Amino acid sequence: MNIFEKDSEFIANTYARFPLALVSGKGSLVYDENGKEYIDLSTGIAVNTFGIADESWIKAITKQLGAIQHASNLYYTEPCTELAELLCERTGLKKVFFSNSGAEANECAIKTARKYACDKKGKDYNVIITLKNSFHGRTITTLAATGQDVFHNDFLPLTDGFVYCEAGNIKELESLVANNKVCAIMFECVQGEGGVLPLSKEFVNAIFDIANKNDILTICDEVQTGNGRTGALYGFMKYGVLPDIVSTAKGLGGGLPLGATMLGEKVKDVLTPSSHGSTFGGNPVACAGAVDILKRIDENLLLQVNKKSQFIVDSLKNASGVKSVSGMGLMLGIETEKDASEVIKYCMDNGVLVIKAKNKVRLLPALNIPQELLEKAVDVIKKGCAL
Repeated sequence: MNIFEKDSEFIANTYARFPLALVSGKGSLVYDENGKEYIDLSTGIAVNTFGIADESWIKAITKQLGAIQHASNLYYTEPCTELAELLCERTGLKKVFFSNSGAEANECAIKTARKYACDKKGKDYNVIITLKNSFHGRTITTLAATGQDVFHNDFLPLTDGFVYCEAGNIKELESLVANNKVCAIMFECVQGEGGVLPLSKEFVNAIFDIANKNDILTICDEVQTGNGRTGALYGFMKYGVLPDIVSTAKGLGGGLPLGATMLGEKVKDVLTPSSHGSTFGGNPVACAGAVDILKRIDENLLLQVNKKSQFIVDSLKNASGVKSVSGMGLMLGIETEKDASEVIKYCMDNGVLVIKAKNKVRLLPALNIPQELLEKAVDVIKKGCAL
């Protein structure tokens, strides 16, 4: 059997895969089993921060592999503590819990918020407001946090304690706070799976104003928006706010599984021994890779991310067959006159890998994609969109 047949035979049918087997790559170029070259504008859904086979990242993880590949969290390891220090120094948050994925980082955020409120106000204060059209993960609890019925229907009953607010509707948010015993408001700066839609500054400011007035925690889900993706180290920085809890994953590990839940001043000591844990969280190899990634996301790189973002938007916003371009940094969604799947297929056939978010073509290139490759890819996208 070939790889497609083996996949069909032995792997659970949870993914509508493209008919493409990737075998190698370098930077923003990847190659299939026949040697065909593609410009990668998907990066494993915002995971491969500096592209494929990044030499600095490989050196960092290989060095750690030769030292110790795993130790339980009953012991200390240097990469784990170094990464936590970097995250706190770069964000202003105070402590970090490490896990393996974005869903787990969000689970930790939810548990922390509920424990904080339980300790301070009582166990009835357990409701978390999230936004309609949001996406927070695929565990039963993070599905419940996700404000999209399409993800709920096959898995009921979900975890109780979540109510949903229309993004941008300040009056609805105020009403939900008034009529529920709320412990936290949870949001994404850009709703990625919801169609690459940024929140307005007015609405984000309202979230924080309402939270401050009612002693409610703020949780910012930076699983996809974090680690330079938006043109800031974390998306919340573009809004001039500091959440109480920030979750992240994806691009932090640069290609290895790693999630982080960053805890602010109010909640830094909420989690106590045995209140939470993870076998693989803070794995020294994953953390060594993340230290390398984080150290290279500097102001110059972020400036280039924003410049490349503007280039893409300017190139596409008035192009034939393009209705709109939304997003932030190198996390962009293209609303097309044609069905997005048709555009995605055209791009793949012509050597460019892009993916989908709802009805949009989604772009998530490596943060350091060379300008010449980006220009070539954008030309293909324009041709794919053209009527």
